[in-house]
Amino acid sequence: MTAAGHPEQLIPVQVRHLAHPPLDASMRCRIAPAPSGDLHVGNVRTALYNWALSRRHGGTFVLRVEDTDRSRVSDEAFAAAQDVLRWMGLDWDEGPGVGGPFEPYRQSERLAWYAEAADELERTGAAYRCYCTPAELAQRRDQALREGRPPGYDGRCRSLAEEQRVAFEVEGRTWVLRFRMPPGATTWDDLVRGEITIEHSQIPDFALTRSDGHPLYLLAAAVDDVGMGMTHIIRGEDLVAATPRQLALYAALGHPQERWPAFGHVPLIVGADNAPLSKRNGEVSIAWYRAHGFLPEGMVNYLSLLGWSPGGDREVFDSGVLVAEFSTDRVSRNPARFDLRKLEALNGDHIRALDEADLASRLAPVLVGSGLSVTPELLRAAVPLVQTRMSRLTEAVDLLWFLLVDEAEFEIEEHARAKALGEPAGGVLRAVGEAFEALPSWDAQGLEDTLWSVGERLGLNRRKVSAPVRVAVTGRTVSPPLFESMVLLGRDRTLARLKAGTAV
Repeated sequence: MTAAGHPEQLIPVQVRHLAHPPLDASMRCRIAPAPSGDLHVGNVRTALYNWALSRRHGGTFVLRVEDTDRSRVSDEAFAAAQDVLRWMGLDWDEGPGVGGPFEPYRQSERLAWYAEAADELERTGAAYRCYCTPAELAQRRDQALREGRPPGYDGRCRSLAEEQRVAFEVEGRTWVLRFRMPPGATTWDDLVRGEITIEHSQIPDFALTRSDGHPLYLLAAAVDDVGMGMTHIIRGEDLVAATPRQLALYAALGHPQERWPAFGHVPLIVGADNAPLSKRNGEVSIAWYRAHGFLPEGMVNYLSLLGWSPGGDREVFDSGVLVAEFSTDRVSRNPARFDLRKLEALNGDHIRALDEADLASRLAPVLVGSGLSVTPELLRAAVPLVQTRMSRLTEAVDLLWFLLVDEAEFEIEEHARAKALGEPAGGVLRAVGEAFEALPSWDAQGLEDTLWSVGERLGLNRRKVSAPVRVAVTGRTVSPPLFESMVLLGRDRTLARLKAGTAV
């Protein structure tokens, strides 16, 4: 990479990385989150694509954790990231908790590999020590912007004289190791975007380590992606600019080109304002969607569609379809807009597709977490009443509250009371209560026939006779089917609520 004896005189380099590793059982894909907070939509969409690609071709899916930034990562976030991936069904073949031939898979436990690579890069002149302070870098960046020049590193320490280097160290300055980007250009055949060429003149020398010697992302990823045998890396298009840097590092570290992975850069996810999705224009945390009643099946389905399609008009599908049909050549190059309403619609489709026992088991923790008492038999019987009425699991709380709440805590919503339980309602509820009390059996058809019969006797249409009953019994103006709800509520509780409604 450098002229012998003159590390600052770089020989132009033309990198052309156009070959693709085979799509077969030898392929290795990875997801490499930095556990500094909740995994977000973009992280998991990327993980999903890598997982699907490796699963389709019988390859290996690896979880590697990029946790070298000790100021930002935590064990809690590390555990939460694994939990989210498992919840989404994205199992890994190698990684934390599973093991594998390239253990350990946490970068904080692989520091010796990065230190060795950093020493090699410095020894060969491919990298150099940079003593510029953060204040100096900021000042020069601001000046470059004022003068209309690119704000990247200006190469100040690229060719330091030995006496200046010694003076800086005597002064007590810390240093970072910075890669000496050679002149030339890098071209690669992107799995999604096709052939891309980036001139090295657009890439300032970049830091490889922090001042404490810990590796930065570019160095650690370059070491591990080749060292762990990664063959295909799918990631966000915000990392396009990182690719020529990483390819340059592969070359500087002496890795033969046939071991370099192929890269594919998927489109950004944007909000309704076409800006990258963030907390400002949407909710990005997968944990938020999980807590708000979205199914993993719904999330997998929707995130798959943020940049990819199985073709035709198919929009509702499961992970089996994704695995069977995913390919990078059908990933769009255009930004993918996140639409919460569409996600809710797909989630509702997947809720309706669950069998009743499965849905009941998923609803139970949601209901218990809201303070409701859940009896498995009662919940199982209630599921058919609400399954077609939900787009989120959390909606079951309002729908089934009337049935599962302790009777002492049952209350009628104020707006429902004002709308349906005015002066005439008392007579309706008394007449209905008396008629219901006389029923020999407690079944939906008998309740329905009796209610309409009372309405005809009182000269009321069906809405006027059913509305006060619904509010008195469920506490809401909107509820699951009224007659089936009263069957589940039971004779005694129903009659007691009708009687209490007459006193309103």
